[in-house]
Amino acid sequence: MGSLSSRVLRHPGRARAQQEPGPGAGGSARRPETGGDASGHGFFYYPVSRKRKQSSGAFYYHPDSETDDDEDEGDEQQRLLNTPRRKKLKSTSKYIYQTLFLNGENSDIKICALGEEWSLHKIYLCQDGLIQQCGETMKETINVKTVCGYYTSAGTYGLDSVKKKCLEWLLNNLMTHQNVELFKELSINVMKQLIGSSNLFVMQVEMDVYTALKKWMFLQLVPSWNGSLKQLLTETDVWFSKRKKDFEGMTFLETEQGKPFVSVFRHLRLQYIISDLASAKIIEQDSLVPSEWLSCVYKQQWLAMLRAEQDSEVGPQEINKEELEGNSMRCGRKLTKDGEYCWRWTGFNFGFDLLVTYTNRYIIFKRNTLNQPCSGSVSLQPRRSIAFRLRLASFDSSGKLICSRTTGYQILTLEKDQEQVVMNLDSRLLIFPLYICCNFLYISSEKRTENNLLPENTEN
Repeated sequence: MGSLSSRVLRHPGRARAQQEPGPGAGGSARRPETGGDASGHGFFYYPVSRKRKQSSGAFYYHPDSETDDDEDEGDEQQRLLNTPRRKKLKSTSKYIYQTLFLNGENSDIKICALGEEWSLHKIYLCQDGLIQQCGETMKETINVKTVCGYYTSAGTYGLDSVKKKCLEWLLNNLMTHQNVELFKELSINVMKQLIGSSNLFVMQVEMDVYTALKKWMFLQLVPSWNGSLKQLLTETDVWFSKRKKDFEGMTFLETEQGKPFVSVFRHLRLQYIISDLASAKIIEQDSLVPSEWLSCVYKQQWLAMLRAEQDSEVGPQEINKEELEGNSMRCGRKLTKDGEYCWRWTGFNFGFDLLVTYTNRYIIFKRNTLNQPCSGSVSLQPRRSIAFRLRLASFDSSGKLICSRTTGYQILTLEKDQEQVVMNLDSRLLIFPLYICCNFLYISSEKRTENNLLPENTEN
């Protein structure tokens, strides 16, 4: 199994660990991938005719009319808005949101619902609260096909709660349910928010975030590409590789084509990519990330390693939320069914070999020093501490969160080969597949002398 995989182990005297089927290298950018799709209704814009007419019970209002007939028509519209049918319309907002068409500041708004066509002026829609009702329905119907359109519409019409819900959905699903069309639709601004968040539900390790960004950038540059998710990484690597000769000694993000994406890639936590040899080789060979960025991180990690080896570094002693939010290691795993699992997220973790076990509805952390073989060096200090947060989640077919648990940020101190239960799960709430995501800090923040900042002159 590759060096960045969630490595499955077997505990002495314990039943054979079950490893979910899947790729061998969790952190490798070459892993085959699958993606899901979910059907759903769209949220679109449509220009409405400004001519006044009445037919089949539908109502049309001309905003610029000043005749008596128009005044009567306006009275009639207000009467209709207060009828039981209007109340029924409000109660069926899940139909309204499908065909809410807005065009311009003073345009009419066409609504198709209850088998009829309704045309209202924007002022009336806002006054009667239907936009807010549509917002509530949008929050209930977010899926891979609607999330980007909803986010844009919510920003246009001041539906902040919808924007927040869309971002939450994307944080949960960007990595867990990767999708070609979603990658095409995600804007630079939205992707920047997702990659910068400690709440991003990462599957495997930070190298997989880099790989997802690489595929997303390719689709932004070549939106006409129509292959499958399984083909996407290969096509991405081929496309960027062919352009290396045109870089003239620059990395891709330093070129005119690449500069718009700098602000997104800056949010990668490179220290957790270069901590693994295979990943470090890939990111160097790709020549996407400026060499100055990598040099800065190499220096930072070297000094951190010296502190851990020579300065009696025992790990974080108190919660520093800002440090955890901005610099913690992000990693995750999918458990396809109930059973017994044991794994580690590999890489250089400053001598702390952390084993994670799921068994009998318990999640256990163990500091391994002597009992299990380890590919890297381990610390033999009597006690070591880590700061962590553990989150569990299950999703329905549309990516909606249906079950979640979190430990919140905590400090855990372990002696050599000691293990500790960090979460006890209620069997009534367990729904598989179960997604596990963790944030870790192995080095105490108060001893950091670096600012963990990349050179400012490389960003637009």
